[in-house]
Amino acid sequence: MSTYAAIELSLPEWIDAEIDFTVRYADDDARMALAIGLARRNVELGTGGPFGAAILRSDGELIAVGVNRVVPQQCSVAHAEMLAFMSAQKRIGRFRLNEDGARYLLATSAQPCAMCYGASFWAGIDELVIGARAEDVMQLSEFDEGPLPADWIGELEKRGIAVRRDVQRQPARAIFELYRSLAGTSY
Repeated sequence: MSTYAAIELSLPEWIDAEIDFTVRYADDDARMALAIGLARRNVELGTGGPFGAAILRSDGELIAVGVNRVVPQQCSVAHAEMLAFMSAQKRIGRFRLNEDGARYLLATSAQPCAMCYGASFWAGIDELVIGARAEDVMQLSEFDEGPLPADWIGELEKRGIAVRRDVQRQPARAIFELYRSLAGTSY
């Protein structure tokens, strides 16, 4: 038996067919529409849970995307943000994205859970744009977002990460309503 194992996670095949990496996302609304669209397609196609995320440079260049794949991949860390971080790190070739001096942004359809929150500052993002709040997620689904510091926004800002939330909050909430209406516990 090997003393090591290869670990592989994958995004659904529809990502390659539907996401155009040449498009520039000029503002928070466009970036959030992308994240929400990813979450919606993931639910509609039955390829995972109701979360979508995108990593972009501050100039709007799309670097990577992620969708929730916990159940299909049988992996508790296969959250949309984590897969977006991993994809961006592989594409850029380093674990800390902003080491090149560029500014990087994470747009996520819902507030990061405790795990994705911690990964946010280690991955090297400079801005965090959030759609639905954690309380929306827990109100509309059975997901447990885990414990965060009372002043989680302040803690990120201390690390130089600007936080903007409630960007398209209602459309982001609607993904959880869609998920629930489709008997969302199967993903």
